[in-house]
Amino acid sequence: MSIVVTGATGHLGRHVVEQLLEKVPAEQVTAVVRTPEKAADFAEKGVRIAVADYNSPETFDKVFAAGDKVLLISGNEFDKGRPVQHQVVIDAAKAAGVALLAYTSAPGSLTAALADDHRATEKVLLASGLPYSLLRNGWYNENYTENLAPALEHGAVVQAAGDGRISTASRADYAAAAVAVLTGEGHENTTYELGGDEPWGFAEYAAELSRQTGKEIAYNAVPVEVYTEILTGVGLPAPLAGILAGVDASIEKGELVVTSGDLARLTGRPATPIAESIAVALKG
Repeated sequence: MSIVVTGATGHLGRHVVEQLLEKVPAEQVTAVVRTPEKAADFAEKGVRIAVADYNSPETFDKVFAAGDKVLLISGNEFDKGRPVQHQVVIDAAKAAGVALLAYTSAPGSLTAALADDHRATEKVLLASGLPYSLLRNGWYNENYTENLAPALEHGAVVQAAGDGRISTASRADYAAAAVAVLTGEGHENTTYELGGDEPWGFAEYAAELSRQTGKEIAYNAVPVEVYTEILTGVGLPAPLAGILAGVDASIEKGELVVTSGDLARLTGRPATPIAESIAVALKG
């Protein structure tokens, strides 16, 4: 029996593998990657490396074995039909007879276009008959704190979220929830709504940035159309810019406030506050 993590060298996948190695022997962990060189550090620790690509179904033929627990981390190729990519993994997992397939989805309350691929994947997973766990991850602290330079340079946080609030947590928090499901018992056919403990708004975020940097940083709320133009202006493809701006519209409507408490219950600890992630980013 192995615990198999797809997308294992991505931002979230790395956290998951590293935290798994704190709980189970390395030989029980399989990291699925497209580029094995990026997983050399895992291989050195004894992790099994499987090379497979969501776009090539045949590469998944021998990745899974009966009894495996699998974490399907959603792909990031928005232009390649993610539900079809995910179905490749689900089909291979079903053929192998895995014990559990956990999938990193999006909050059930999210109506933005970003959620469409996740809802479609959930439908495929439920129809497969596999024992499943839906890890409906909220937004990550790092979605904001990893790109502080523009806010610090221009003295403004620019978003299209109005006075909306959002329940974020760190990647490490969401990884810890996934690890709890993969290493624990009784998580078959479950849905977890995951998010931070304390929702916050962007005016508070700008104020916290001001406090920690000593600079005057304002929150500039703009219309969705303007925000979309800003994102395309810095080089984002128009479809992706539209998706991200759509998430802000959902934030304004309160769709990314998560009140379930599932994240803290799974991890056994409070979620990482946005202020803590800001401090980490500023030190980096």
